[in-house]
Amino acid sequence: MGTIARGVKNAFRNSIRTISVVLILSISIAMALIMFESLKTVETKISSVKASIGNFVTVSPAGIRGFEGGGSLLTDDSISKISQISGVTKVTKTLTDHLDTTTTNLVTPIAAGDFGNRQQRQSTGSSEGSSAGQNQNHSFAMPIMVSATDDVNVMQSLNVSQFNLTSGEKIDGSSADNVAMLGTSMASKNNLTVGQSFKAYNRDIKVVGIFDSGNTFSNSLIIMPLKTLQTLSNQVGQVNSVLVQTVSIDTEASVTSAIKTQLGDSADVVSSQDTSAQAVAPLSNIKSISTYGLIGSLVAGAIILFLTMVMIVRERRREIGVLKAIGASNALVVAQFSVESLVLTLISSIVGMVLGTFLSNPILKVMVTSSTTSGPSNAGEAHVAMMRVGAGIVNGAQGAVRNLQATINWQIILYGLGAAVIIALIGSALPAYFISKVRPAEVLRSE
Repeated sequence: MGTIARGVKNAFRNSIRTISVVLILSISIAMALIMFESLKTVETKISSVKASIGNFVTVSPAGIRGFEGGGSLLTDDSISKISQISGVTKVTKTLTDHLDTTTTNLVTPIAAGDFGNRQQRQSTGSSEGSSAGQNQNHSFAMPIMVSATDDVNVMQSLNVSQFNLTSGEKIDGSSADNVAMLGTSMASKNNLTVGQSFKAYNRDIKVVGIFDSGNTFSNSLIIMPLKTLQTLSNQVGQVNSVLVQTVSIDTEASVTSAIKTQLGDSADVVSSQDTSAQAVAPLSNIKSISTYGLIGSLVAGAIILFLTMVMIVRERRREIGVLKAIGASNALVVAQFSVESLVLTLISSIVGMVLGTFLSNPILKVMVTSSTTSGPSNAGEAHVAMMRVGAGIVNGAQGAVRNLQATINWQIILYGLGAAVIIALIGSALPAYFISKVRPAEVLRSE
């Protein structure tokens, strides 16, 4: 007990040195805490970003971009090749078509507006003057789009970023029944409710569900089972988009490469890995900075304490000699200086944690700013590509870095205290041990 008491008392023997050591060491511990806190925050965010972006690869016929491109649809043979690729866990097929106004009694809820009429003029080759006059009497009607999938639970394949069933039930994507779900805008425009029917492809289609997707375009969609639309539109065995899910985001690159090899120039393959890389790159930079900062802060703290204890031990060589002369063992000498070092470190840890709590978010923001100053040149391309897998996915990736908030919890505090104890023991035990090996007679004679 006397050894501990002497160690605690010795920590405050020189008040100026104690304050100086605590101040310098607390800054080092605060930086270590901030770096560790930032590291854990970034690791959590990286996992969250990867999960939100998902592990998807979109395959579409070469040249097809909505209804503005060309190309030939994908066939069952192409999809079979994709399904057999190692690392592929799920393949969701999608077919999209326009309804001919002569084969449906539906009215589109989307007004053409200036943009829609302009596209119509350009596609028909009409002149500005003549079409302007015509449009005073007749406005171009936007086409009614119908989409189909074999798994309605994977709404990303239908470019629906969110899905809320307001009434009725979901369709069975594997069925061949003449049923459909309508977006709220389409249902409202045509006064349709669950259980009623409408005409499409000159057939009666029953409304089994109405959904809200959160945006005007998707709320104007008609969603059918895949086999139903393939049969009604005379496109049996064909699809214009395939959403491939891989084992994990880490296998995406190999799956993407294998699909390109299998299908060659007949398909365009877009991976969510590009968007993942764009979102994770600045986070990885912050992670690297935090890791090196953590190591540097811990090393600096250990060195500061080591040099401080070497100086203290050298000043007390006579005291060590006296202790040895009256029968104190090496262990008792080391323990006394270790307690002193531990007291200094614990005081510094308390001050450092207070500093770390207040400075963690400002310093993290500085690291975020420096890591996102220069973005990749192809960020726009990745954004456009991943729009095919759902707008909400991309938006989540874009905000990943901006929304970083560091928080200190008990786990981080305990890790910090553990590191401080290790630094204290290493920083004091080594110099105390080496000095304690000196014979008492030699120490006293030199004094």
